[in-house]
Amino acid sequence: MFAALLTLALINLCALLTPGPDFFLVTQTAISRSRKAALSIVLGVTAGVVFWVTLTLLGLNILFEQVVWLKQLMFIAGGAYLTWLGIQLLRTAFKPSQSTHQTQDILDQEESLWRFFFKGLLTNLSNPKAIIYFGSVFTLFLANPALEHAHVFLFLIVVVETLLWFLAVTFIFSLPRCKLFYQRSIRWIDGISGGLFTMFGVFLMNNR
Repeated sequence: MFAALLTLALINLCALLTPGPDFFLVTQTAISRSRKAALSIVLGVTAGVVFWVTLTLLGLNILFEQVVWLKQLMFIAGGAYLTWLGIQLLRTAFKPSQSTHQTQDILDQEESLWRFFFKGLLTNLSNPKAIIYFGSVFTLFLANPALEHAHVFLFLIVVVETLLWFLAVTFIFSLPRCKLFYQRSIRWIDGISGGLFTMFGVFLMNNR
């Protein structure tokens, strides 16, 4: 059982290390907004992971097999949301420049921490990596006889590992040096992030 749990921990870590929408959202928020805003994003992403793990334990793979159109609908809705996020970032990148501190103050006033939380949650729920990972790879561990009575450990490994990884990412990218780099390259960073989100969204809608 220990070997199987260790394998899951390593596979899940590799999945986390592969950049995706969650990673880009956390880093972009940490580097451009306050640390509290980024931590709210992380909590939202973690809540999304809790949802996926719980749904998988309840039979996500079986649900997808029985209701084929549901998976397609999730891909379309997720792709649309990621595309919308990308367009918002692209619009920010091409807006007339203003002082970074002034822009951040305005944005932080407009968006509460709850809005950042729900942004993180929706980004994770629409993340193609999450849909594929929990619908296939994670399901294989549930079918392992050695882990039949260890589902609580599967739950904790995935959720805690996700939380710790994105907390580390948040603290690294919210360091003063990273923020200074963002101030100097705001258009490029927002433009690249927006382009990546848009690509994720379009790819997801076209490959459902």
